Amino acid sequence: MNEAMNPALPHSRPGTAVATANTVRGATTPTFELRFDSLFDAGRAFAFPCDGAGRVDLDALSERARCNYFFARAGVGRHFAHPAVVALPRAPASTLH
Repeated sequence: MNEAMNPALPHSRPGTAVATANTVRGATTPTFELRFDSLFDAGRAFAFPCDGAGRVDLDALSERARCNYFFARAGVGRHFAHPAVVALPRAPASTLH
C-alpha cells in the first residue's frame, strides 16, 4: 500500500471532485483518509476515513460508502490508482472567552 502523506488534498481545491465516505456512524473526526485516485479523470477519487496504517473501519461506513469502497478496491489498476493514506488537516482548536 502506498503511504503518500500529502497535506494539500486535491479535493480541497475548487474544480475537483472527490466522492468521500462522509456518512460515517460515530462522532469522531478521522485524521487520515484512504484515497483511490482515478487513473483517467484528474481530481476525481474515492476517499474513506482510515487510521494511519490505511485500515478502514467497514462497520462504521454507511451501506453506500461500503459499496463504493469495495468498488474502488476492485477497480485498482483498471480505473483507480493504488490507494494512498493521506493525512487530513486538523481543524484549529476553538477558543472560548
